Amino acid sequence: MATVTADAITIKLDQMFDATDTDNDGYVDWSDYERLVDDYLRTYKIDKSDRRAQSLLSAYRMQWTELQRHAQGVDRLSKEQYRHANNAVSMDTSRFNLVEGVPQAIFDIMDVDGDSAISKAEFKQFLEVWSITDPSAMDSFAQLDTDGDGAISRQEFIGAFRDFYFSADLETPGSLFFGRPSR
Repeated sequence: MATVTADAITIKLDQMFDATDTDNDGYVDWSDYERLVDDYLRTYKIDKSDRRAQSLLSAYRMQWTELQRHAQGVDRLSKEQYRHANNAVSMDTSRFNLVEGVPQAIFDIMDVDGDSAISKAEFKQFLEVWSITDPSAMDSFAQLDTDGDGAISRQEFIGAFRDFYFSADLETPGSLFFGRPSR
């Protein structure tokens, strides 16, 4: 009997599901996103009233609304529903561009010093937010820094998100956000 290997996008979305399921109950719901936003704000020391915090909350709220829409309005998503809904939302930009909107808001949070670039220290905080402990995750910084200037620009960050959602290559920079995917 042949072994079935999941496609690259499924592998990456499963990694993201596991990281987003902040209460580890096997489902993603709005409370998981609220905890994630709180983790960003705590880790990056940003007040809830800050415009960046409001932007991040709005981006995740739009993402959640669109995930629900593509999952027929359920209040929580299983891993399979999450995969399906994320695939649909990433392709359907008629209401919300997930691949552009969420990473823009995340970048603004991560860019603590406002220099329009993510340093290694700022990226390390990103890994802390997502509770990513895979040793290869910090190594991904160099791959996300595609021009080799020692920082991740907004363009590189957004490009990596596009890779995450659309590339079937598990070696692209965007495939490494949650550590090196296992096949």
